[in-house]
Amino acid sequence: MKKKILKYGNDEITVKYDLKRCIHAAKCVDGLPDVFNPDRKPWIDPDKASADEIADVIETCPTGALQYEMKKTDRVEQPPSKNRINLEKDGPVYIFGDIEVQDHQGNTVLEDTRFALCRCGASSNKPACDNSHLETDFEAHTDADRSKLPEPQSNGDDKLLIKLMKDGPAILEGTYTVESETFDPQTSDKGVALCRCGASSTKPFCDGSHKDIGFKG
Repeated sequence: MKKKILKYGNDEITVKYDLKRCIHAAKCVDGLPDVFNPDRKPWIDPDKASADEIADVIETCPTGALQYEMKKTDRVEQPPSKNRINLEKDGPVYIFGDIEVQDHQGNTVLEDTRFALCRCGASSNKPACDNSHLETDFEAHTDADRSKLPEPQSNGDDKLLIKLMKDGPAILEGTYTVESETFDPQTSDKGVALCRCGASSTKPFCDGSHKDIGFKG
């Protein structure tokens, strides 16, 4: 996964912006337009608000492209109280929680609290979404076969592990809550395989189509 991190700071906070993970969800622009203004250079001006206000808005960025470091306080971003999988219509899977992404050899690719997982198969920055779904006219509903999500057996205080299978799906391990505009949130701890190739007929779950289309990832 590629990185291109730019930094903007003052005496109280350093804002880190990973250009490669940004898909212009615009939570930052909507939250603090004086600080985050894409029509201005530099587009981030941390002098336009307090450090805590900036940190609050950064924590709403669903991709993790924005991060912060406080210089005068010990504030650090904490994972949310539960791991959440949010299905975005015709777009990525937004993941929030105590996240660790591993490649097929078990190497840690990413540790974060926010991540946008590509599910169209076309991203040039896999496993992260890079907005390629807009160019390919990717279509994916926000429903899910809830029979694959039985009630959890654990207490839910665990890390959410995302294992990337070579040329295949992403395997979830841990307790997580699946959210969608089409059904009530459902919590499970069953290890499920999320489609990454974009071709599954059982989205968001894998149905083996990656083998048929020769998906590489």
